[in-house]
Amino acid sequence: MDQIHNMDCLKGMRKIENESIDLIFADPPYYMQTEGQLIRVEGSIYLGVNDTWDQFNSYNEYDQFSFEWLKQCQRVLKRNGSIWVIGSFQNIYRIGYIMQQLGYWIINDVIWSKKNPTPNFMGTRFTNANEILLWCTKSPKSKYTFNYKTMKHINGGKQMKSVWEIGICSGKERLRDDKGRKLHNTQKPIELLKRVILSSSRKNDVVLDPFMGTGTTAVVSKMYGRKYLGFEKEEKYVELIYHRLRKTEESIEKNLIENVYDIKEKRVPMKRLIENKFIVPGEFLFDKNGENKSQLTQSGKVLIAHSEYSIHKGSAKILGIVNNNGWDYWHVKRNDILKPINDYRKKVNETKNS
Repeated sequence: MDQIHNMDCLKGMRKIENESIDLIFADPPYYMQTEGQLIRVEGSIYLGVNDTWDQFNSYNEYDQFSFEWLKQCQRVLKRNGSIWVIGSFQNIYRIGYIMQQLGYWIINDVIWSKKNPTPNFMGTRFTNANEILLWCTKSPKSKYTFNYKTMKHINGGKQMKSVWEIGICSGKERLRDDKGRKLHNTQKPIELLKRVILSSSRKNDVVLDPFMGTGTTAVVSKMYGRKYLGFEKEEKYVELIYHRLRKTEESIEKNLIENVYDIKEKRVPMKRLIENKFIVPGEFLFDKNGENKSQLTQSGKVLIAHSEYSIHKGSAKILGIVNNNGWDYWHVKRNDILKPINDYRKKVNETKNS
């Protein structure tokens, strides 16, 4: 754990035990198929992705390579773990097809919308301003981790959508040599990996990255209390990753590390509130507007049309729906002020914890 291995990911993953990884983030070669030089408008040469690790002889060779590493990922991934794979139009549809053929279940495709994309210098097509992430599990029955409330918190209290507007690495975040040249052509931004890791894992989970590159996956894992494991064929990048990790400290966002926003309230029966004398049998419960009142029975249920219901089923019946959270729905009157019964559930939990 917490190591980057200087080796091919296929050799490395074969050494990993079955179903031992909680989360995988894979940023594989895209097989960009760049032809000729890309010239900027002012005449300078743009250095795109022309690295040897991104070169293949044919689609068949690329597909076979993709099948093999995805098969290994499937083997090492826990039953309830999940995998994210990022790609562009050149490869992501082939990757998605192979994943479905292997039996992976796609939960979401997320669009990384780049705020500052590289322009299309020739003016022959739209500026390519996005990449696609496939978020998948091993099967439709996987009980995967999704920290919904954490992501909502990160998104300013609003439900996070599947389009993420994040800039490409630039400024201080972009790793460069002493001559100002990019150290890696496909460095991914910290914010992108932050969303992937915080949405799909918990503290101390093991995060695997088969194609570590500059190590952003490892850096973000260390920042947020996850364990990391990765493979990188080029030694110069492994050294770079360890250099980044030595400078990486745990984030000050402790609530994100501890998954505070997604910790579920402990179950408390209504009878416990009665035993603690927070509410009294015979008194009335109301909705937030002080209407739709129902009387509380000795057993901790609500009386509606001479029938007893749990606080959840009772509120659902009033609303005309199948299910509803009664803790959020019901209130009691205290000094002519409506007070949520959920406040008393929290007090019971606080009493138990103390």
